[in-house]
Amino acid sequence: MCGIVGYIGERSASPLLLECLKRLEYRGYDSSGVALAIAPGNIEVTRAQGKLSSLETKIESLNGYAAAARAGIGHTRWATHGKPTELNAHPHRSHDGKIVVVHNGIFENYAELKAELADAGLQLQSDTDTECFPVLLSHLMQGGLGFTDAFRAAVARMRGIYAIACMHADDPDRVLLARSGPPLVIGAGDGEYLFASDLMPLLSHTRNIIFLDDGDLAEVTRQGVRVFNLEGEPLERPAQHIGWDAVAAELGTFDHYMQKEIFEQPEAVARALAGRLPGDGGRLTLGLPFSEEELAGLEKVRILACGTSWHAGLVGKYLIEELAQIPVEVDYASEYRYRAALPEKNTLAIAITQSGETADTLAALKQAKRRGARTLAICNVQGSQATRQAEASLLTEAGPEIGVASTKAFTTQLAVLTLLAIELADNKQTLDGQLRQELVSALRELPARLESLRLIETQMKELARELHGASNALYLGRGQLYPVALEGALKLKEISYIHAEGYPAGEMKHGPIALIDENLPVVALMPSDSHRERTLSNLQEAAARDGKLVAFVTRGDRSLDSIAYRVVEMPEVHPCLAPIFYSIPLQLFAYHVARLRGCDVDRPRNLAKSVTVE
Repeated sequence: MCGIVGYIGERSASPLLLECLKRLEYRGYDSSGVALAIAPGNIEVTRAQGKLSSLETKIESLNGYAAAARAGIGHTRWATHGKPTELNAHPHRSHDGKIVVVHNGIFENYAELKAELADAGLQLQSDTDTECFPVLLSHLMQGGLGFTDAFRAAVARMRGIYAIACMHADDPDRVLLARSGPPLVIGAGDGEYLFASDLMPLLSHTRNIIFLDDGDLAEVTRQGVRVFNLEGEPLERPAQHIGWDAVAAELGTFDHYMQKEIFEQPEAVARALAGRLPGDGGRLTLGLPFSEEELAGLEKVRILACGTSWHAGLVGKYLIEELAQIPVEVDYASEYRYRAALPEKNTLAIAITQSGETADTLAALKQAKRRGARTLAICNVQGSQATRQAEASLLTEAGPEIGVASTKAFTTQLAVLTLLAIELADNKQTLDGQLRQELVSALRELPARLESLRLIETQMKELARELHGASNALYLGRGQLYPVALEGALKLKEISYIHAEGYPAGEMKHGPIALIDENLPVVALMPSDSHRERTLSNLQEAAARDGKLVAFVTRGDRSLDSIAYRVVEMPEVHPCLAPIFYSIPLQLFAYHVARLRGCDVDRPRNLAKSVTVE
């Protein structure tokens, strides 16, 4: 959602803050701003509506004053309370102008605090929930508290979720931070510290990262970082070394991050599998802390996720039930957290989240833990809240994903879920040895075989040129490819703004068939698997109603040539790995449709990369 950055050290803060804010643009925003400690007693706040270029122009107009600042905080805002105007942009000041604050999240009790401050004669200027914090903090300091103690007292008054960075004009060499929900990380450099709501802005400066936990407060100076709780008691938060190469986050020769990340999938999947596949006939190496007896005794798996990760969870359900024969329930995290609190005995709860910071998924994971489930996170970010909250974690190793529409995060989640299904099957002894070996061999070949899908982009470009004028689209699949139909439809609607729906092919006649005419693209996934004949019947029904049938079939399958608008031939693959293969051309199709429609591919409207509020 919103983005926070900050710096304190010996370098000029303003260019660093702008660079870091640009690395957060992918999260989505509608205004931005920075606060620069120009001199003791003087913090200069600059804000702008719209793109960061507007903010950059305003900072340049400070006639060199900005270059003197050696500390500052910055923000990109995604509007929640109040319209996306300069007045509502962050940073926000206290009524005396001394304190500046940037904030991600929502203060749920801001109306109550606003009324309380009004009774004290302090009127807020903006429509935001954020402004109540610096005004309250200043009010507490006027009552005799020092900056840090007043900060603790103000944080204690806040209800909701938040990440906060705060500076005081009279104490410019100190930045105070607080986290309860949205992520906040600190990068430790040589005599300098950077902090942000995401790893991405920090990686080109340092890979030594301190992750703040929920309930943590921190004081950052040039001399170091002190982490403590609301009572002021010190906490140990050692720095962790992040292995991501900053170059991996750069656009390179690609036109968009989404395009780059689509083509990074063979390498990303290779990293997800590396070191985990067994030798001939051996066990996988997943490093899970559960005993073989515990895994063998599982009676249910509960998958908790949102958005694209939920689609991955649906594929995971198919894989685990097919291979390990354990019943699986897949829940939207936002729904599970509010359901009746039934016990989860002998249950493994799996939270799937790219960022490890998705608010609903984290809340659902806590619920499952309280209900007695064992917990596992499938995540892309080491040290994120999900990996620390769960008993165990499996990293997807996708590397930085900048585009808001997830691509390589999805396919690496599928690769990890396949490994987990095999591991559970080994403990349940439900997988035939020959079938197991075939699947393991297919996994070994998977990255190299995915490289061949680069050749399909030309077809997807052509298909996009023919169909980008459509207003609606229908995606169909069966079995393990039904979730891929859902994901393909999601990609199209996310970045091209074409309404699209994914459906099980067998359900088409229960409603969607009424929509089919010569103007409706019907994208069908029909590999040569056990569902092929039934899917073929469904597609013939669609073609009979003049739907523009785009069929993805196994190479050599000619059964739809006479009725399909276009047939796209796919390589023959192991059925368990078909979701990975079939998702990639759908990503490319959505990408090229969005480009032709003039959409902002990497930053689609109204969307954010990591949804850290409910």
